[in-house]
Amino acid sequence: MKTLHYKRHGQGEPVIVLHGLFGMLDNWQSFTKALEDKFDFILVDQRNHGRSFHAPEMDYSSMAEDVVQLMDALGIEKAHVLGHSMGGKTAIQLAMEHSHRVSRLVVVDIGPQAYPAGHDKIFEALRSLPIEEVESRKEAREHLSHYISEDSIQLFLLKNLKRNSSGGYEWRMNLESIYENYESILSAIAIADPIEVPTLFVRGSRSPYLRDRDMETLRHNFLQVQFKTLEAGHWVHAERPEDLQTVVTEFYEEDIK
Repeated sequence: MKTLHYKRHGQGEPVIVLHGLFGMLDNWQSFTKALEDKFDFILVDQRNHGRSFHAPEMDYSSMAEDVVQLMDALGIEKAHVLGHSMGGKTAIQLAMEHSHRVSRLVVVDIGPQAYPAGHDKIFEALRSLPIEEVESRKEAREHLSHYISEDSIQLFLLKNLKRNSSGGYEWRMNLESIYENYESILSAIAIADPIEVPTLFVRGSRSPYLRDRDMETLRHNFLQVQFKTLEAGHWVHAERPEDLQTVVTEFYEEDIK
């Protein structure tokens, strides 16, 4: 059995944190560091990302099962879950298939619905990079800049670049498996019966991922659901960390008060 790579810090109720597409647990370390006096955080690299194992399959059922196996390995019977983007959909799948393992669920700027493809330029940039010939991170960034103009996205993607044993570079993530499974990542999570786990959806006001028209569907799919909107784009935890920290803390502590 392969277990997900993770980092754990803090004290209190356990909270499992799931990153988005092309991300890794490092993306959430500064966010969770500020709350480590309140919660016991388990930050996870999802399969084919970060330092976790590579696999040819990458559907949400498999990714949810990965989390359950990690919880079993750590002796965690039940935990709060926090997921962003792709990680949010994994978290929804987890709450749907293993509701008894999830205390409270926070989903950041994503819904269970299918989404149109929007990463074509990123895949083109990453897959066209002659990784075996790259001699510096600067060279890799120069290549990405021909496809991606935003500095923040270039830097985010280059976190996946690592040195190999021969001194060259390679991708930390399993880029080809992510590419082959992209349609599955975009696909909808089919919620047959309403999810009873208390759930908070946090959306960025400038993000297209969760619109007003989605709210009514979510009210049908989640029996105990709340919504928060923060002045941000898709990367809510990077743009408004303190606001999101407050929202997450208040929601997870509701059942304690």
